[in-house]
Amino acid sequence: MLAFLGAIICIIASVHPAGTAAPAAAAADNDSAAAALLPAADKGLGALHGPAEALASAGPRLPGGPPLFSRFVCTPLSTECPATGTGSAAGSAAGPEELLALRSAAAQLRRTALEQKERIRMDQETIRELTGKLSRCEGGLRSPPAAAPPAAAGLRAAPRPGTMGHPPDEPPAVRELEEAVRTLQDRIDRIEQELPARTNGSAPTAPALARDALHTKMEQLEEQLLSKILTLQKERQAASTDRSQQQHNIEKELNSLQNRVTELEHGPLGYNPPDAFKVTIPVQNNYMYARMKKSLPELYAFTICMWLKSKALAGIGTPFSYSVPSQANEIVLLEWGSNPLELLINDKVAQLPLSLKDKAWHHVCVAWTTRDGKWSAYQDGEQRGAGENLASWHSIRPQGVIILGQEQDTLGGRFDATQAFVGELAQFGVWDHMLAPAEILGLANCTSHLQGNVIQWDDQAVEVFGGASKAGFAACDEGRKA
Repeated sequence: MLAFLGAIICIIASVHPAGTAAPAAAAADNDSAAAALLPAADKGLGALHGPAEALASAGPRLPGGPPLFSRFVCTPLSTECPATGTGSAAGSAAGPEELLALRSAAAQLRRTALEQKERIRMDQETIRELTGKLSRCEGGLRSPPAAAPPAAAGLRAAPRPGTMGHPPDEPPAVRELEEAVRTLQDRIDRIEQELPARTNGSAPTAPALARDALHTKMEQLEEQLLSKILTLQKERQAASTDRSQQQHNIEKELNSLQNRVTELEHGPLGYNPPDAFKVTIPVQNNYMYARMKKSLPELYAFTICMWLKSKALAGIGTPFSYSVPSQANEIVLLEWGSNPLELLINDKVAQLPLSLKDKAWHHVCVAWTTRDGKWSAYQDGEQRGAGENLASWHSIRPQGVIILGQEQDTLGGRFDATQAFVGELAQFGVWDHMLAPAEILGLANCTSHLQGNVIQWDDQAVEVFGGASKAGFAACDEGRKA
């Protein structure tokens, strides 16, 4: 901008009289006008035309006037021009107005140049973005790369001569940018139109076919695996059932053989009366037990009594358990580990304050009624505990299995060796009501021979399995010995 203003001032200052016959006064006026345009530090023509020595040889002189100027040397001026001069009145008035007009034109040109520069920069960014998108689209379609757009450096055209670095109203670079943008947009539109047609009309690619075939194969393998699993489960269930049945048959055969050997050695067994026997379980395991052949009817109250002698070191295990198809713990008497003796009815628990770990014979009774769930426990004819809310208003379900010596996790099976009873059992009986304390005392001290009205202790009603055995038993005699 300063160079431009300096050139304008230089042109104005270089104007000289038009003719060789111009009066000396005009020359003087020119000198004064030129002097007014020069800096205050350089009064005279030295600033425009060089030193005085150069003026002497610059050219011819008019008679009695200043020399005629044939060449000019311009020097840079300050940005501020003097508002007034020492020349004529016309020259003083025209100088500042022309300077102001030139300044305004220069500012306008500068703003136009900045606007064009910003527009060119934005167009270049747009071209780069569109070129990147076009390259990605063409790469996805596996088409040959399109011709690259003109380089950014080539789009910035050099200033035309005579414009002094300022772009014209419609610069060629802008037109080239607009044309490149339109070309890119047209190519993108064509690609977007061709893409659906190629996708719909093209055949499935090899990776897609391989993926579909792999998916189908996996589905077939899953179906085969599921079929194999179901077959194995059925075979396992059948084998488990067969194994249980075979074990049961083997145990029956062993018991028959054992009874036959006993008969041959000691003569035929004959308990007199038929309840004068006991069941012995010598080892704690999950296969020695006794089973009552008769089941229970539906009960709303009961009393269960028995003689027992435990040989366990910790808990006595499970003297008896009654299981039905829908509830494995319908009635259970259990002492497991360090826990106290418990009575379970419909899987509800009451703790009994009984002590049976002295390896002696004890007479034990438990009585219960569905009314308010009342219960009571007796040891050797004495009531040791009582309570309420044990399976209140529950009825004992029928058609179950009574096992002596094992706790049932399923109907008639799945015994746990840690919950097994070790010792001797006798005189197991069940009544369908709560016995009076006096009746229980008579059973314990052998003054009464009351038999259970639901389950009686009879040799023909008890089966032994897994090595459990029967032997003669006189309750009162052995109870007194203990």
